[in-house]
Amino acid sequence: MSKFLILPVTRHVNAAAVAQSVAQALPQAAVFNPVQDACAVEQLLAAGKGDDWLDDLIGKTAALNAQNLVIQGITPDADHLLLSGKNTDLATSFNTQIIFAVTGDNSAEVAKRVELAKQAFAGKTVTFAGVICDNPKVAELTQLPYLGSAAQVSGLNPAAGETDRVSPAQFRFNMMQKAREANKRIVLPEGSEPRTVRAAAICHEKGIARCVLLANPAAVHAVAESLNITLPDSLEIIDPETIAEQYVAPMCELRKSKGMTEEQAREQLKDTVVLGTMMMAQNDVDGLVSGAVHTTANTIRPALQLIKTAPNASIVSSVFFMLLEGQTVVYGDCAVNPNPTAEQLAEIAIQSADSAKAFGIEPRVAMISYSTINSGSGPDVDLVIEATKLVKEKRPDLPVDGPLQYDAAVVPSVAKSKAPNSPVAGKATVFIFPNLTTGNCTYKAVQRNANVLSVGPMLQGLRKPVNDLSRGALVEDIVYTVALTAIQAQQQAA
Repeated sequence: MSKFLILPVTRHVNAAAVAQSVAQALPQAAVFNPVQDACAVEQLLAAGKGDDWLDDLIGKTAALNAQNLVIQGITPDADHLLLSGKNTDLATSFNTQIIFAVTGDNSAEVAKRVELAKQAFAGKTVTFAGVICDNPKVAELTQLPYLGSAAQVSGLNPAAGETDRVSPAQFRFNMMQKAREANKRIVLPEGSEPRTVRAAAICHEKGIARCVLLANPAAVHAVAESLNITLPDSLEIIDPETIAEQYVAPMCELRKSKGMTEEQAREQLKDTVVLGTMMMAQNDVDGLVSGAVHTTANTIRPALQLIKTAPNASIVSSVFFMLLEGQTVVYGDCAVNPNPTAEQLAEIAIQSADSAKAFGIEPRVAMISYSTINSGSGPDVDLVIEATKLVKEKRPDLPVDGPLQYDAAVVPSVAKSKAPNSPVAGKATVFIFPNLTTGNCTYKAVQRNANVLSVGPMLQGLRKPVNDLSRGALVEDIVYTVALTAIQAQQQAA
């Protein structure tokens, strides 16, 4: 689907009429107005729910099932100034081509307004399709294609702006839809932890997953009451003490090679993470999310002992989905493996590429280093060179290149200079870091300084999905991780 955003730049532009005119010039096109009720949208924005608004718009436009989509941009309005600033978000969330719609006899003045409007997109990956106006000279002054008047549009090229970038809004929408369709039962061992209780309630309200809180029911209700959380009737709360005994014998069987006794099993099952993992091992739940108060090791160790790695995996690794402005990319490994060997790094790359594909992101894998191609040398560079070679041998279907410096991986102009023949440079979507120090520091720096939402870590390589939370996780982080886990469970069951 090609998408166009009509951006009114001057007063007296009838954005609805221009949108209709553009749609008539395109095959199988639909017009979409993102603001049916300005006051209602502003209330959402004021409540900090701008992402919910954008996600809802993604869903509504998907339902139109159109070959081409024309989005009616928001006209500047003194009564709704907050809204007019959201055209940039619309452009990046839908990855649109931008059409400037202008009126006015003074071509120089109108062209100046167009140039000012373009500055709102400085540093953003967008395509300017052209200008619609009554005076073709405006297009000449702005060096943009002239698309005709508001009444007669021509010269549009739908394919010019087509992209496989997945915007954050599109990623969130797709993730929630897939999780709802999966309808999986996910256990949360930290059942009375306040953020976890709120997240579980949200998951049930939105139909994301069937959550199971492992905790004393009275403790959960006390937390909910103190935070004014309404617990849905469908939300399961299971007292660990009432079910632990049924997992003693199965746990002894799973750990018989280690000589585990019933007494030892009972003691370990007092840990709700271990209990939740046994529930998953016995197919009583489909996945597990923990880590709001437990360490990564506390979450992963029981899974490695009781669930084991997937048949085709020799290592467990992790990825974060980084919701950058206009594009969602994958970072790995940022949470598990401190100093992977070349073989392990290659497997991390393959696992991460497959995870990207599973979540709708076309994988183009950049093996990150301080060197691009042959600009540097040393053992660390050699590691990445060898890992890249192994990925190409094992998965010739994957676009992969390395070593690449980060700027060469993401900036087309740098890629053209440093790696002109690379199939990945300048357009990477999966970034594989050479060690945990680099990966962890990079994702946190991007997350915090660029105010980017990071979803994860999502663990890869286990036979059943177990996912670890940061102990600084926000409620929305937990909700998204539950959704990821539900999708993984569906994919592994397929």
